[in-house]
Amino acid sequence: MSIGYAKCFDPTGARYGVPTFPWRCVPDGYATYRQLRARGLRPGGQPVAAQALRPRFRRGPLVAYFYRLDQAKPVRPMTPAKWRALECANRARRTCPQCGTDAGYVIPLSLGVCVTCAYPDDEQCAA
Repeated sequence: MSIGYAKCFDPTGARYGVPTFPWRCVPDGYATYRQLRARGLRPGGQPVAAQALRPRFRRGPLVAYFYRLDQAKPVRPMTPAKWRALECANRARRTCPQCGTDAGYVIPLSLGVCVTCAYPDDEQCAA
């Protein structure tokens, strides 16, 4: 067992306060936030149940926090009001402030206006 592996292995939580495992060695029954979302779950207010550490050269270790699967709750469904609010927000991101048209894409923050208004003399944009 290497030194880096030994520093990352603390299944009782004596050193770090929560059970700590080496990267990719977390036992079954735990999932990260993204893994929970992929399963249609959310942490549901539970605290971090475990962590995985990956030592790095000359820097602090990478940390991944894990939640218990048995305490996870289903994701709350989107209500019609939330869908309307999301649609309105996305429409605002696509609307050009200069010409007022829906560009059909999210307007880049670097330009601040649609490509047609940003480059009016360019023949490729006009077509």
